[in-house]
Amino acid sequence: MFLIHLLQSHQWLFAFTLNALLIAVAQRLPLLTRAGWVHAGALGTILWGCLGWRGWLGVAFYLVLGSLVTRLGMAQKQRDGLAEGRGGRRGPENVWGSAATGAVIAILIKLGIGSEPLLILGFTASFAAKLADTFGSEIGKRWGRTTILITTLRPVPAGTDGAISLEGTLASALGSVLMTAVMVLVEVPIILVAGTLMNTAVYLIVLLIQVQ
Repeated sequence: MFLIHLLQSHQWLFAFTLNALLIAVAQRLPLLTRAGWVHAGALGTILWGCLGWRGWLGVAFYLVLGSLVTRLGMAQKQRDGLAEGRGGRRGPENVWGSAATGAVIAILIKLGIGSEPLLILGFTASFAAKLADTFGSEIGKRWGRTTILITTLRPVPAGTDGAISLEGTLASALGSVLMTAVMVLVEVPIILVAGTLMNTAVYLIVLLIQVQ
């Protein structure tokens, strides 16, 4: 009990120290740029300080899964000119582009502003949507056989903005389901499954349109 009370009373100091130590070790991994790691540390401090280890761990899994799928088929994507720059390493713009919404929601939860169950639902849905987008784009532009522009339903080259493929759509649904599974495993309330089910339903509707 004393240890728990100590950690709670110094939660932000603990969050900052933990993330600084982890970033110092993890920056050797080819996931983020040097600046990207610094911003990831700031994000991790916000998440741990606001939501504790559960929210932090869920987003850490999001970073790992997103980075891994980005590196799939990297050599071929580089030859085709479709690979992310910097060898797939993500920068500060990628960190906050993916996590700004979640970070704001985490702060609102910490401040007690709004309905916590709904805010947690929004937190998970935001990362489920982003992981779905990453899975869909990275898998689709590498393995998509037929790529069509969603606004015209006409075939376009892989990697075109706004284009979708059967393979990419299935990958998007998988990414969304995986993100929710991670959140459930770290004991986020089961109500959050609803967020991913809605996300998945949208992708399945798009899939059915493509098949027809």
